[in-house]
Amino acid sequence: MRPKIICHMVSSVDGRLLVDRWTPPAAGIDADIVHRTYDQVASRFDADGWIVGRKTMEGYAKGKARPPGTIPADLRAPHVADRRGRDTAVAMDPHGRLHYGRDHAGGDHIVAVLGEQVTDEYLAELREDGVSYLFAGPDGHDLHRAMDILGDTFGISTLLLEGGGTINGAFLKAGLIDGISLLMYPGIDGLAGVPSIFEYGGTDDERPAAGRSLRHLATETLEGGMVWLHYAVEGAPASP
Repeated sequence: MRPKIICHMVSSVDGRLLVDRWTPPAAGIDADIVHRTYDQVASRFDADGWIVGRKTMEGYAKGKARPPGTIPADLRAPHVADRRGRDTAVAMDPHGRLHYGRDHAGGDHIVAVLGEQVTDEYLAELREDGVSYLFAGPDGHDLHRAMDILGDTFGISTLLLEGGGTINGAFLKAGLIDGISLLMYPGIDGLAGVPSIFEYGGTDDERPAAGRSLRHLATETLEGGMVWLHYAVEGAPASP
């Protein structure tokens, strides 16, 4: 069974995601309030890890492409490396473009979600780095299959989806978001076209949230005027 997925995000009051563009906190409020509060609320969910897209994970990938020492047999099954009781950092990287050089992101064990078209050499490199991996179909976009493997093979029960608007939008379209945890920072971006919470790359006639409704669970005003909004996502999920 797939994990429960909570989309946990922080945005400005106009729904924008680029923290460096936001207006600064009001006088007397700690400049570190965004990251500190975000982590504090995330800890309430007691999740087994978090999910991000390739661009977000780039900040943690410190290795370089290299030829592996050996290429083991049976590389094409999901690979569960030594997690050592750590939380998981799930990277959606269909084309296998990230090179980690280690097995963790911020201390959490990396699980790469790949397309089946990646090379054996790349898979061997991941194994040498101690990284776990699984396949999300031929092109790496079968999110339902990937989440089922994370639940059934990796034993993960709850994950925080911490996109990128693009990856958040893909999960929304797939009907894979069970809850939304949104921290609203009292600041503004103001520029049109800046990345926002959900950005599904479809056509104008598509409705990626069709069939879903939000049920309010909680609202809290936190330190520095940040507001936490918590919703359950209800409605029939999209077909795989």
